[in-house]
Amino acid sequence: MKRKKNRHHNVYVIELDPDVLLEERFRKANPDHRPGMKCLYVGMTGLDPEKRFENHLAGYKSNRYVRRYGVKLCPLMYEEYNPLSYEDASEMEIELARILRRKGYAVWQK
Repeated sequence: MKRKKNRHHNVYVIELDPDVLLEERFRKANPDHRPGMKCLYVGMTGLDPEKRFENHLAGYKSNRYVRRYGVKLCPLMYEEYNPLSYEDASEMEIELARILRRKGYAVWQK
């Protein structure tokens, strides 16, 4: 009997304050960023995205850009993809970052 893949992982997108562009490493990772487009962080988690965002801001297993520049979650950019299996979420995290970069956003993805 085949078991269904466990689908309790999520991808998520966090808006970052534009001051993150002052960080050379972030700026260099986004050479095609279009001025006026938002700066974003894309991640994946086994938690609810809101809880994961809280953890980032609290410094628990956090990304430094989110901890310093995190503004808010952007559910309209990710909720259609959730929930996912771990494997699918890992792939979707990468693909979603690519999609957003192609649109001109500045994106950090671990």
